[in-house]
Amino acid sequence: MRALSTAATGMAAQQLNVEVISNNIANMNTVGFKRQRAEFQDLIYQDMEKAGTQSSDAGTVVPTGVQIGSGVKTGSVYRITSQGSLTQTNNKLDVAIQGRGFLQVQLPSGETAYTRAGNLSVNNSGQIVTDQGYTVLPAITIPSDATDIAISAAGQVQVTQPTNTTPTQVGQFQLATFVNEAGLQAQGDNLFQVSGASGPAVLGNPGAPGFGTVMQGYTEASNVDAVTEITSLISAQRAYEMNSKVITTSDQMLATTNQMKS
Repeated sequence: MRALSTAATGMAAQQLNVEVISNNIANMNTVGFKRQRAEFQDLIYQDMEKAGTQSSDAGTVVPTGVQIGSGVKTGSVYRITSQGSLTQTNNKLDVAIQGRGFLQVQLPSGETAYTRAGNLSVNNSGQIVTDQGYTVLPAITIPSDATDIAISAAGQVQVTQPTNTTPTQVGQFQLATFVNEAGLQAQGDNLFQVSGASGPAVLGNPGAPGFGTVMQGYTEASNVDAVTEITSLISAQRAYEMNSKVITTSDQMLATTNQMKS
């Protein structure tokens, strides 16, 4: 019975849907996290009677035909890159990106990764790094005797030192944008890398045309909305139950057929 395999594909699809939603909910408090959404496509159809075929010698044609679908498959798991809300931290090194753009990060392998997580610190050399200790590019070093740090909306990093009351610029944050941000490959640790779908990184300073600005003392919160995710979770659960009901019904129909006597 075709309904058994068709419903099984529906259950598998909704299981994946729940897994995507659960990952969103698990990362509700992850800095800079972007939620994902599972999208589905119908599977191949079997033509029992093809539309448009001739149905009589008089030249009449079948207007709609008979097509039986074979279920559903996962089309993609799409990343939604909408802006998350800003959370004030009062940490001088924290930066939130308002608008388009990613911070550049140098991985231990020498490759460049990208992140929206602006919860930054300094390492033992005074360089600004991520919470994993990866250097933010271009490298910015904070002097050990700095008494204050100021980061402008355009990404300019200035420090105040005891020997000089006039702020001194020690670096410049730079952002990277992509033609298709949703095509970036997630690596974990709030990091993304370029893929064939994202296109190459386009670099520029914060505030330049096409680039967002940075806000000191803030971080960008996850863009996961609890109400939306719970609603989607309930819908996925009900869809899973309905597909399982189809399997139960198909099984009962097969049992009825088996019990028929000649």
